[in-house]
Amino acid sequence: MSTDTLNYEKVWAALMENREQMKETDRRMKETDRIVKELSKNIGGLNNSVGGLIETLIAARLWEKFGVYNLCRAYRRVPIYNEKNKAISDIDILLSNTDWVMAVEVKREVEKYDIDRHIKRMQWIRDYPPAETKGKKLLGAIAGGEIAPDMADLAHQSGFFVLELKGESTELISPDDFKPKIW
Repeated sequence: MSTDTLNYEKVWAALMENREQMKETDRRMKETDRIVKELSKNIGGLNNSVGGLIETLIAARLWEKFGVYNLCRAYRRVPIYNEKNKAISDIDILLSNTDWVMAVEVKREVEKYDIDRHIKRMQWIRDYPPAETKGKKLLGAIAGGEIAPDMADLAHQSGFFVLELKGESTELISPDDFKPKIW
């Protein structure tokens, strides 16, 4: 047997071994991708669960915080539909009576984007009013599990009441001289 034949057989054997290793690496990468997707889904679900819990805690007896408006009815997840009957947003909590409604946006942690988005949502409520809001004066509020002072200030400047979860209750943190915007 010649040296060339021996070298060829060694190279061929090394290539076949490398091929098997690449197949195993590919299998492991696919399994890792599957695990990452599953973890991402679970983490997203956990985040949604925390958000839902915060919304539930804030919604409990929320109307009591606005006694002067007598907002005696509360609705959750009220959809806003555009002129093509396509859902474009929803109202986390809608408080109402015969004259007033208040759209409350609830977040785990309030960011500037959330305030800007709620301003847009308030305009959508006026442009495409859900049945419960038609013909009523519209107020807005931002509520959260955590609200940094600068975000509370920005929300107030935008005309929103601000509520923060404190232990097992919700605290209205709007200043005494606060004048809400009537949308």
